[in-house]
Amino acid sequence: MQFSIKVCSHLTPEQTARVIQITLNAAIVDEMAPLSEHVLIHLHHGGDSHDEHMIAVNQVGEIQGYLHLDATDAVEGPVLEVVVDPEARRNGIGKALVQSALDRTGDSRIRLWAHGELSSAYGMAEELGFEKSRELWQMRRSLFAPFPKAQFANELEIRSFEVGVDEDSWLDLNSQVFADHPEQGRMTREDLDVRMSEAWFDPAGFLIATRNGEMVGYHWTKVHGGQGSHGHSEIGEIYVLGVAPSERGTGLAKALSIRGLEHLRNQRLPAAMLYVDADNKAAIGLYESLGFAHWDTDVMFRKEQA
Repeated sequence: MQFSIKVCSHLTPEQTARVIQITLNAAIVDEMAPLSEHVLIHLHHGGDSHDEHMIAVNQVGEIQGYLHLDATDAVEGPVLEVVVDPEARRNGIGKALVQSALDRTGDSRIRLWAHGELSSAYGMAEELGFEKSRELWQMRRSLFAPFPKAQFANELEIRSFEVGVDEDSWLDLNSQVFADHPEQGRMTREDLDVRMSEAWFDPAGFLIATRNGEMVGYHWTKVHGGQGSHGHSEIGEIYVLGVAPSERGTGLAKALSIRGLEHLRNQRLPAAMLYVDADNKAAIGLYESLGFAHWDTDVMFRKEQA
């Protein structure tokens, strides 16, 4: 198959629709979304001024592959995500897209996400001189199985997120909870507003814990999939869970987890999922105590240093 690589600062609505269709095609075949939520949100909302897009186009002008280049992290370096239409695979499109991004950035710190442990992704990464640098686990559990009882201290109040009231307090607490996290800790008000504008956002499933009126923890749940963008039926998700540093070790994280899972079960969902860094042993221990088990792994590759 002959194809050419084009670089775009923005995608047209027609190009965006085609990329989303390719993403869905790949998700159905691989049983794993090939692009992260971050990239999908940018596509749905017209992109970001710091994004670059690379498309592989065949002889009749149809997009067969897509690469998203995010160069916003000045410390860690650019991040790539790539997807190729299943019907156009094994023609060197993915490798050509990544090589074009390497040539364009010239940045030795460049990173590449592979969603799911696909042998083709490992092979391409090795060919292009990348090595594994980070693993992100997906964990799942049935919502039909019983939960432990959630226990809260008497002075704690659990309520739903109040739109127009809680945004700034939540962002402040989130930045404390995830101070060392490469993505979550950098969330801005604009990032939050975009997620709150998504069709899946439900403040009733965004649980807030307060102590004497001060926000000290939260469990943001999400109904994931089921709207044609992920290639699977609906599943609940522990989207973001966090407690203030002063509340660590008190059992609040476990209690909030259970309360959120109860909310998801009340939506008649069959199962719940979450993502956690593979080296976060404390969080994995918490989730295993709640009945979650390892399901799949996303891998970040980093360019080998000369």
